[in-house]
Amino acid sequence: MNFDQELKQKTAEMEELLKKFIPSEEGCQKTVVEAMNYSLMAGGKRLRPMLMSETYQLFEGQNYALLEPFMAAIEMIHTYSLVHDDLPAMDNDEYRRGRKTTHVVYGEAMGILAGDGLLNFAFETAVKAFDVIASSEEANKAADYERISKALRVLSLKAGIYGMIGGQVIDMEEYKGKRQLERLNLMYQLKTGALIEASMMIGAILAGANKEEIEKIQQIAGAVGLAFQIQDDILDVTSTQEVLGKPIHSDEKNEKTTYVTLIGLSKAKEEVVRISNLATTAYKTLPFQNEFLERLINMLISRDK
Repeated sequence: MNFDQELKQKTAEMEELLKKFIPSEEGCQKTVVEAMNYSLMAGGKRLRPMLMSETYQLFEGQNYALLEPFMAAIEMIHTYSLVHDDLPAMDNDEYRRGRKTTHVVYGEAMGILAGDGLLNFAFETAVKAFDVIASSEEANKAADYERISKALRVLSLKAGIYGMIGGQVIDMEEYKGKRQLERLNLMYQLKTGALIEASMMIGAILAGANKEEIEKIQQIAGAVGLAFQIQDDILDVTSTQEVLGKPIHSDEKNEKTTYVTLIGLSKAKEEVVRISNLATTAYKTLPFQNEFLERLINMLISRDK
């Protein structure tokens, strides 16, 4: 099986995993649950849960059921951020993943509530990992409980005001000062990099990686996240809506500062190469190797959609 075939298979596996955890569309809350599921099951690359899974396998994790609630949770958090990012008060986009955005289909109020619902339900889902341990017959439950607690702390931090939300705040506030590129880097590291860091760190934590290994994974993931977002800036200028599945030139429409507007297209491409080399070099220092994970990281950085 070549990489593309394996990627397609693993993406399908992530889709099936999500179906195990989505809430039922019933009761007085039916409409918001429909909107949540519409957003969550709209397709997409499922990169974050895949990165979590592959990092868990990299460190030879032994209890995959322990990981599954966190894989679903990270995709719920990522999806909620997209739902809110598309709102009229933010980027005001009408298309996401090739179809109408949630607020366009369900209305702005329900779009807000769907995002809120996904964020809260993500943590309801993640804590189900405790149930996996409670029903397990393994002798060393204390170590697993501690790992779950560490993973929850990472998930909370990286999704919050010192992580993704903090990056979104920077994105919303206009800034034209001398340290514009430094500020842009911080925004990307938080808004995009934080959830990629969370994905890979949680995979390492739950697999039993040590402190130094987890720090190395965070370094790699941070570089991947930054390169990923710079590539997003490039694709917003060079790609098409049909390929991306979302509007192009939206940064220009919203008068946003990007790597392309600050240093130009050519130098932005050079930065992607430089940062991706840092990630690859750091990855090769790890005590274990996962060929698919390495190729996945390279694909994320050099993707065309």
